Amino acid sequence: MTHKLSRRDMLKGTAAGAVGLVAGLTPAMVPAQDAIQIRWSQNEERWTPVVDNYNDIADTPLEIEFLSITGIDHEEVASKILSLLAAGQPLDAGYAATEATVLYAGQGVAASLTDRVKDSADELAEYFSDMAPILPEVMMWEGDLYQLPDGCNAPNMYFNLNVLELAGLEVPGPDWTKDDFHEYAVATTNAGGQETFGYAWTNRLWGSWGPWYFVNDSNFLTEERAPGGEWLWETFYADNDTVSHRGGGWRWPEPSANHPNTVEALEYVTSLVADGISPGIEMGGGSSLQGLYVTDKLAMTPAGGFWAGGLINAGMEKGTFDVQFWPQWKSQRHQLGVGGNWIFSGSPNPDAMWDLLKFSVKRDQMLSLKDRYRPLMRTTPVRRSMASDESYEPSGPANWHVFYDTLDRPDTGPIPAPPEANAVTNIHTRFTGLAAPQDAMDQAQAELVTLFARTRG
Repeated sequence: MTHKLSRRDMLKGTAAGAVGLVAGLTPAMVPAQDAIQIRWSQNEERWTPVVDNYNDIADTPLEIEFLSITGIDHEEVASKILSLLAAGQPLDAGYAATEATVLYAGQGVAASLTDRVKDSADELAEYFSDMAPILPEVMMWEGDLYQLPDGCNAPNMYFNLNVLELAGLEVPGPDWTKDDFHEYAVATTNAGGQETFGYAWTNRLWGSWGPWYFVNDSNFLTEERAPGGEWLWETFYADNDTVSHRGGGWRWPEPSANHPNTVEALEYVTSLVADGISPGIEMGGGSSLQGLYVTDKLAMTPAGGFWAGGLINAGMEKGTFDVQFWPQWKSQRHQLGVGGNWIFSGSPNPDAMWDLLKFSVKRDQMLSLKDRYRPLMRTTPVRRSMASDESYEPSGPANWHVFYDTLDRPDTGPIPAPPEANAVTNIHTRFTGLAAPQDAMDQAQAELVTLFARTRG
């Protein structure tokens, strides 16, 4: 049974409210006497085929109680899960993208998978060999692995080919620049005498204006690689000569919201709004702009591989959109988000949950996830073998290889999401779009400094 926890109910702000809400939930059926009961925050419809396949071969079947905990973005989901746990409600596992991975790891909510992965090295060798090394590195914290990656997305530039055609333009090459982008954005605004926007972006941590401060050689927080992780690289990537610079995950030591390059990036994207090239800035994910895009009112926007199938489902035809790397500014560095399941550090059934997660990353089981990779690609697969002409044939885009090629770029890195990720995201979104970017980022910097002083001493 799926239990839906509404945003209004979960965010009442007290543990008592969470207790009352969850206490009223009851399982759909009494589990079989010999089944292990698992409480999992995950998509029931999508994951039921994998659970059924696992139960067909398991010595002891699992009886899953799925929790459908939703939000505007990953940070809101994390807030709800933390409220649930604070209320003392049981949980065995959940799903997190980069926005919450280190939050769960750094706060002791998620259990380290390091020893389990080491013990299952032979079983998992094929999985890691089929995966770009950046993906498990993003799932690490202080040298330990906390999630098995099962999906990822990097913000690439999507082009509406119908609008480009109105402006007499074609998709640019991979080495295009910010100046090229600006020319495209101006040319496709009100292209062909129609009311169109050249570019649009939403207010969030992933995507949004983050790709612009990445290519402007800056970040919202300073970053460094944590030491450690040799066990992973030596075990699974010993023959890979591209991992010598990798470590044990990322650290974000200090705020850098008001770094001149960060401010410059915000000044640029807000100028596009002021000049009528971009519409007003809204909170939310890519769905916020989908209406403009599918009705040929928008030329360019940041999105990941999830939009390949998403745009087809929204009514666009194959061949009417395409993608390219983010344009070069001072650099052409890309940001990245990775997702996977984590096991709660207080779970009474960690061994059973681990067996299911190991099973779920087999290639055939990933392909059995409902509406994830078939019939349309709804995310970028972590497995290189699943990113293919065959996979993208039903939807496109023609440049689909950009999705996985972004993962192979040596300087691609995660969005800034430390253990204080929820508070950082709140600051990031709250000060985005204010009239004076320098003032906004000075205020953001001050709040971040206060936050880190409180949480880190």
